[in-house]
Amino acid sequence: MGLHTMSEENPVVSDEVYERRWIILALMSLSLIIVILNNVTLNVALPELSQDLNADNTDLQWMVDAYALVFGGTLLVMGAIGDRFGRKPALQLGLIIVALTSGATAMYASTSEHVILARAVMGLGAALVMPATLSVVVVVFPSEERGKAVGIWAAMAGAGAPIGLIVGGWSVENYGWEMVFWINVPVILVALILGLFLVPNSKDSQKRPLDLVGSFLSIGALLSILYAIIEAPNVGWTSPETLGIAGLGLVLTFGFIKWERSTENPMLPINLFSNMGFTMGLVAISLAFFVMFSFMFTQMLHFQLVRGHTALEAAIRFIPLPMGLMPAAANSDKLVAKFGNNNVVALGLTLVCTGMLLFTTVEVGTEYLRIALTFFILGLGMGLTMAPSTTLVMDSIPEDKAGVGSATNDASREVGGALGIAIGGSVLNEIYQNNLVVPKGLEAYSSIATESFPAAMRIGSQLIGQGNMQGSELIANARLAFMDGMVGTAMVSAGVALITAILVKFYMPGKTK
Repeated sequence: MGLHTMSEENPVVSDEVYERRWIILALMSLSLIIVILNNVTLNVALPELSQDLNADNTDLQWMVDAYALVFGGTLLVMGAIGDRFGRKPALQLGLIIVALTSGATAMYASTSEHVILARAVMGLGAALVMPATLSVVVVVFPSEERGKAVGIWAAMAGAGAPIGLIVGGWSVENYGWEMVFWINVPVILVALILGLFLVPNSKDSQKRPLDLVGSFLSIGALLSILYAIIEAPNVGWTSPETLGIAGLGLVLTFGFIKWERSTENPMLPINLFSNMGFTMGLVAISLAFFVMFSFMFTQMLHFQLVRGHTALEAAIRFIPLPMGLMPAAANSDKLVAKFGNNNVVALGLTLVCTGMLLFTTVEVGTEYLRIALTFFILGLGMGLTMAPSTTLVMDSIPEDKAGVGSATNDASREVGGALGIAIGGSVLNEIYQNNLVVPKGLEAYSSIATESFPAAMRIGSQLIGQGNMQGSELIANARLAFMDGMVGTAMVSAGVALITAILVKFYMPGKTK
């Protein structure tokens, strides 16, 4: 069998490590799932949190966004720290931070501020974990197996969000919002103990100093851009706040690029972007997550408020998506070997486009079987897009930069997902507000019902409870207006997927090596 190339402490991967590489992949997938779950599980606990902690809408939004903001904003730095000081210690430390913060929140959190702060700290821990998982996979597997291994990692990354909705729904329906935090602890303990004995360490063989200026610039740039994207639907895309913070993010991004080009030991070598495999891989990943998160955002509202399902029932209806995504991602390496990266990823994005176009035909009374088939098609497309793109990105990166390369890949997911929710939500709201017809006699409720679809449903239910049958008409009109908005959002996502497919077909490298 022979020895396999690795890095500084282990110049080669020993036969012992090589033999347990698939177990290591399983552990990295478990650690990855923890990070992805925490990105979405809290969403289904928001109604309970609002009651127990007297949280208003702003509080609830920041309970969700604090995690995504800190996680996305610190990814590059945490990946660089893993490269410099060791990916295994970074992984273990990140898991410990998430576990301790989760347990403390479940036991002691009594205000909205406690939960928001805890979510921010968990985001910091997650930013240590996620780049480490992929960089460990890359250095443990030989090049001939790396596509398969990265495909499985990407399958877990893609399937984690819908699985997270199911876990969150189950936790809240059976135990309460605290279980959303408690559930992390035993899973992380398993990952920590097994990882301690089974996962090898690796780091930058040249022991280059950490790029502190680049670190601060990257944190400032990513935080500003993500904050502007998250807040834009609330304060307006053209508001001074959005434009000012987005402008600051762009200035810091240009500053980061200029610094990285001039410094002797850059955190992220900018010349990597001249490699079309790296750049187009990031573009494909980012825009695939744009579609996926926009889609999941609208469908949770669709299943719960239009079709009347509970959070758990709604989440279970997402299962066809990972059923398509996971086998497609895990086996995409075979298709890539035969047809090339560009053709496989372009096919995946075309399937995503097809799925979103099918969703434009969904109506209030459409049977679930047809919706489930569309979910499955979307899953297939996502799997064929994410896995080859991630492999291309990681193959473009020197091994001693595996952590920061993985973090760049992860940051593209975060920015794409945040944009998907923000733009998808804005399109949905704009169409809903323009199309809602408030029944005559209910003008007093017009502004509240028009502003928010959930508010319109709540008002309608209250009116029915008071014996006012116009509540039924308001609910029916609100559902129709929401469906119009959902169709509009699906059209935008279909357009994004189609444009990306064309770019990938012509600019992504085909067969490599």
